[in-house]
Amino acid sequence: MEKATIVLEGGATRGVFTSGVLDYLMEKDLYFSNVIGVSAGSCNAVDYVSKQPGRTRDCMIPTDKSLNYVNGLRTFIKEKSLMNMDMIFDKFPHETFPFDFETYFKSETKCEIVATNCLTGEAEYLEEGKDEKRLMKICRASCSMPLVSPIVNVDEVPYLDGGLADSIPIRHAQELGNEKIVVILTRNKGYRKKTMKSSIVNLYRKQYAAYPNLVKTILTRSFMYNKEMNHIERLEREGKIFVLRPEVKPVSRIERNAATLKAFYDHGYQLMEREYDRLIKYLEV
Repeated sequence: MEKATIVLEGGATRGVFTSGVLDYLMEKDLYFSNVIGVSAGSCNAVDYVSKQPGRTRDCMIPTDKSLNYVNGLRTFIKEKSLMNMDMIFDKFPHETFPFDFETYFKSETKCEIVATNCLTGEAEYLEEGKDEKRLMKICRASCSMPLVSPIVNVDEVPYLDGGLADSIPIRHAQELGNEKIVVILTRNKGYRKKTMKSSIVNLYRKQYAAYPNLVKTILTRSFMYNKEMNHIERLEREGKIFVLRPEVKPVSRIERNAATLKAFYDHGYQLMEREYDRLIKYLEV
């Protein structure tokens, strides 16, 4: 196990790129002492710690209609969720694609899952070392996108998508003290978030009027994300961190085409295969 931290960005179905990257690392038996997963990155994180190559890929790329986790309009209106969260965080880990809880809980890797506290508007870095239900719940909280997913209560605290408050927790990774940090992004180099349209701003304010700190965090997200990216690119230029990002156009946030998702997964796998020697060199210097 390498004493290093790996940071996994979210991005909903764009996370399938990260799945390819991690599957290659698992095949090479390369594991890090610390993992931080955000949103979809949290699903990748736990499957990496449980040492299950292919699991996130299989969960994210539906092979038939019964495994489609994106709700249609009628179900979305009824359940108030774009994703079938019960399928993803209950049926999948316990029935369809069994999650190896035993290996996860026995792992020496410190795995942190980022979620946004709706009361404070701040990012929290949650951990769970023995409770299966709570582990899946904090993953669910981390992945719950605003407006299209219900708020998730963990220990009686309301949470939403971790990417709202800390999309790429590079500063938290630095605070952990590991000299080596690996960052897996799901957007192309140079990507920056645009300022939110006034109509969307008003929608957030209305939807989350009971959580003013959350609204403030959401409305400043693009600024904070772009600030984080500037910091990451500076550290990358200085050779202080290792960054891997897609070199092809990423899939959409809610991509449903299996062939398109598989191609993006393959790109992540092949890119990590190509860059593996560079990663090892970075870790050994």
